[in-house]
Amino acid sequence: MEENLYKERLEKLKKIKEQNIDPYPTKFNVTHKTKEIIEKYRNINIGEHTEEVVSTAGRIMSIREHGKSCFATIKDVYGEIQIYFKFDILGEKNWELLKKIDIGDFIGITGDVFKTKTGELTVRVKEFSLLSKSLMPLPEKWHGLKDVEVRYRQRYLDLISNPKVKDVFWTRSCIIREIRSFLDSRGFLEVETPMMHPIPGGAAARPFKTFHNTLGIELYMRIAPELYLKRLIIGGFEKVYEMNRNFRNEGISIKDNPEFTMLELYQAYADYKDMMRLAEELVSYVVQRLFGKLKITYQDKEIDFTVPWKRITMYDSIKEYTGIDVEKMTELDLKTFCKDKGVDISKLNSKGEIINEIFEKLVDCNLIQPTIVMDYPVEISPLAKRKRENENLTERFEFFIYGREIGNAFSELNDPLEQKERFLRQVKTEESKKIDEDFIKALEYGMPPTGGLGIGIDRLVMILTNSSSIRDVILFPQMRPKDETAL
Repeated sequence: MEENLYKERLEKLKKIKEQNIDPYPTKFNVTHKTKEIIEKYRNINIGEHTEEVVSTAGRIMSIREHGKSCFATIKDVYGEIQIYFKFDILGEKNWELLKKIDIGDFIGITGDVFKTKTGELTVRVKEFSLLSKSLMPLPEKWHGLKDVEVRYRQRYLDLISNPKVKDVFWTRSCIIREIRSFLDSRGFLEVETPMMHPIPGGAAARPFKTFHNTLGIELYMRIAPELYLKRLIIGGFEKVYEMNRNFRNEGISIKDNPEFTMLELYQAYADYKDMMRLAEELVSYVVQRLFGKLKITYQDKEIDFTVPWKRITMYDSIKEYTGIDVEKMTELDLKTFCKDKGVDISKLNSKGEIINEIFEKLVDCNLIQPTIVMDYPVEISPLAKRKRENENLTERFEFFIYGREIGNAFSELNDPLEQKERFLRQVKTEESKKIDEDFIKALEYGMPPTGGLGIGIDRLVMILTNSSSIRDVILFPQMRPKDETAL
C-alpha cells in the first residue's frame, strides 16, 4: 500500500515538473502564523471576511473536496487553520496543480479570512504555492503513530503525528531557559568545558573511548565536567555553571540514556547545606514559572514542590523503610541482610558500598515527594568532604522525586593530599588505572570552600512533563540496530 502511494506521488511530482513548476522552491514570505490569524480574527462574524490579506504556510494535514471547491487544514509550529480553495478564484491552471497536492505537502497560501456557517475561522485562498512535495504518506490520521520503536527512530513522524510530543519538547526548552534565568539572576556565569578528556573523571562510570589522529592519543568522551569546573573555581571564578552533555557507556533503560544532559554548578564559600537550599529553590522556581503553582501530577501522584523539602540522612531513611540500623551493624550483618532480601552485593568491596546498595534497592523507590537524602558513606563519595561530625560519612546529598535520583551535591573536597589518596584507592577497584594529576596540581594551588550541585535535566523534564520514559524527553534517543530489536 505504502509503495503504491509512493509511486503515485512520484508520478504527481513528475507532472508538476513538466508544468515548469519548482516543487521545492527556496522561500515563501509568511506574514502571519496560524496562531496570529486565529488570535487577530477570532471575533469576526459568520459570513464576514477581512479586507486584509494574509500569507501563511504549513503542512497539509487534511483535504476535503466538494466538486469545484475544497477545504483543507494546514499546520505550522503553532497550530492549525482551515483553508478554502475555489475553482472560480484560482482558475484552471492552479486548480490542476491543486489536484496534485497531497496530505503531507507543504504549501504557502495568500488570501482573506472569513468564518464559515459552522463558525470555523478559515482563509479563502487567492494564491498558493507548493513549497515541498511529500513523497511518503503520513501515518494514518485517526490512529496516529503508536509504535514506540517507530516513534523514537523516526522522531520527525512522531512530532508530525502527535501534538503532545511537540508540547513536551517545547516544555523542555522552557525548563532549560528558566534554569538559566534563575542561575543568571543569582550571579552564576555559564561556561563551556571540554567534552573530550585525556583522563575520565568526575564520576564513577564507564567512558566512551576515541582517538585523536593528529595528537596520537586516546581520549574519552566526558562522563562529567566536574573536575574542569572546579579548575575554574581555583582560577578565581566564584559561581559557574554548565548545561552539558555527558556520555556514559552503560545501560539503557526508562531512566538512562548513554548520552544525556546535566546541569552542574559550583559556588565558592558554600557547602552542601547551601546547595540543598539552592536545589529546592531552583526546582521550585521552575515549577512555579511553568505551572503557576507548586503542586503537579506525575503518573497519577500529586507531587508537592513547596519548600523546604523533606531532609533525611541515608542511614535514617534505611531505618525508616527497612527497620535496620546500618550504623550499628557489622559488614557481615549487612551481607546476611542482603542475602535474605535478595540484594546482590557480590561485586562490592566495602561496607559503605553495601549500605548504598541497600538504599538503592530497597529505599529510594519510596521517596515520592521531593526528598533530600544526605550524609553518604565516604567509600562511595571520593570527591566530597568528610562530614564534620562523622569522618565515615561525607557532606553529600542526593534529591529524589518519585523514587528517582534527580540531583547530587557535595561540600567539595579541596584538600589535595586527601583527594589524591581517595583517587588512588578508587583506581584500585575500577577499570581506569589513571588519576588526574593535573587536577591534583590545581588543588595544590588552593581551592576555596566550595559547594557543587548536579541535576539530571532529562529526569527533571520527565517529572515536569509527566513522561514515563527518558526516551520521551530526548529528541533522538539511542536505539539498538533495527534488525536486532524485537518489535
